[in-house]
Amino acid sequence: MLTLRTLSARGRGLMLGCACFVAGCSSEDVITEPGQPSLAPASVNAPADLVTIEDAGHSLTFWPYTSAGLSDQPSDPINLVFVGKASPVAIRAALMALDGDRSSLGLPPVPPFNARWTDAFGDAQGSYASEGGWTGSVIQLALGDYGPIRVHLRLFSTKAPFGDGTWTLGGAHFEVLIPGTTEHQVLSWEIAQQIVVGDLMRSGLISGVSLTSTINAAPSFRDIPAPIYNGLPPELVGLIGGPPQPVQNAVPLASDGQAAIVELSGDAPLVPGDTAFNLTLTWGQLVPRPFCSSGPLDWVYVEGPVTLTRTSSLTADGSYTFTGSYQGRLHVTPMDVTVNPPVPSGPSFDAVVTGNQSGQILGSDFVLSAHDRRIASETDGIGMQRSRLRVGSSGDNSYVVNVRCLEP
Repeated sequence: MLTLRTLSARGRGLMLGCACFVAGCSSEDVITEPGQPSLAPASVNAPADLVTIEDAGHSLTFWPYTSAGLSDQPSDPINLVFVGKASPVAIRAALMALDGDRSSLGLPPVPPFNARWTDAFGDAQGSYASEGGWTGSVIQLALGDYGPIRVHLRLFSTKAPFGDGTWTLGGAHFEVLIPGTTEHQVLSWEIAQQIVVGDLMRSGLISGVSLTSTINAAPSFRDIPAPIYNGLPPELVGLIGGPPQPVQNAVPLASDGQAAIVELSGDAPLVPGDTAFNLTLTWGQLVPRPFCSSGPLDWVYVEGPVTLTRTSSLTADGSYTFTGSYQGRLHVTPMDVTVNPPVPSGPSFDAVVTGNQSGQILGSDFVLSAHDRRIASETDGIGMQRSRLRVGSSGDNSYVVNVRCLEP
């Protein structure tokens, strides 16, 4: 089984370039003076750089990325486009009906490659199509456990017709759980794309596969920080085709900029029922201060348990709903990272992190909401960051971040 080697204390300290206590940092953050809260709604207009693709005489105009905040700042590339009998619920049914034998794909019989697809816990994201506007990742799927490695797939419905079927966007990535955190680091876009396509070919429901032209960033998009990369086992480095270890600089994440267009002409049976996910992970990681930072050398050591839960339900009529949450009380210590190893530079304090998500999808109608809160009780005051996302097929979309710094 592929596992991560233990990283040195210095490596752990440098591995996260923009990690927050539970979720990633946001470019929409608004810093407010004590007692002066401020709300900053994200722009929910169409992002720039839309692309148009065609297949079998039908076309779709969309944004070839995902977004954590309904803005034009990309999070992941859209590397899969499903057409035909291809609603997110139908794709979920097709993938979850498969067994874990991927020997025909040349994959080893080890986790996660011999696992079955399940509903996944992950950050809520949005994407955009000209027909339907902003859309949300109500359905997320995973191949493998939350850690140490998994394939993660987000599906985004559209209102664009494809004959008597539809278009659905997909963002897939192969990722590793960063030691001592609840966060993942993407290792490959291409491997995940190939596994999803290969599995749908195994399903027998595909009538055609093709590739788009270059629609998003190439030859790479984002990167793997050097300390994380240097902590990967050699088998994993070989699998993603990375350079020899150790490296001094971040390793670019290869991307050919193309999405696979997958046409589904058959239906997998819908299996009504519930799935549940419950996991407690223990933080023990040095990270940049997640909000109200005084500068690039403002780091903290975060430790303590965080519990993640998610329950999903599918009914016989194809209605899919889910609820998810995380919560934890963490112990945070300011650290001086100008010395090796880093040492405490101030009094420790407690932080509470909580969040919840919910969503529903039936056909092309959907709603997705997420709310995240981080409250730090420092000796000289209370700091807080709160974000709220809502996106739905009705067009009632918003993304707001509120940050308050050290209010006594």
